[in-house]
Amino acid sequence: MSNKSRLIRTETELEDGTEYEEKGIVKPVKFRSLYFRIWIGKTVIILDLKQGLKICKKSRKTLKIIFGITSL
Repeated sequence: MSNKSRLIRTETELEDGTEYEEKGIVKPVKFRSLYFRIWIGKTVIILDLKQGLKICKKSRKTLKIIFGITSL
């Protein structure tokens, strides 16, 4: 089973913009914010408790709904 198909996973974004994923929740979790992301086609709508509403475009098409926690 690939990480992309896992219901719960930790995605870590590095300073250079690259990212990697790990199975489950990787501790420690230092809560920063909650977000809800809806990805329809190339449009991504993000509702973040700290950053508010953002709409952006991506290069690939997909359909996803993600609930996440932003951690330090």
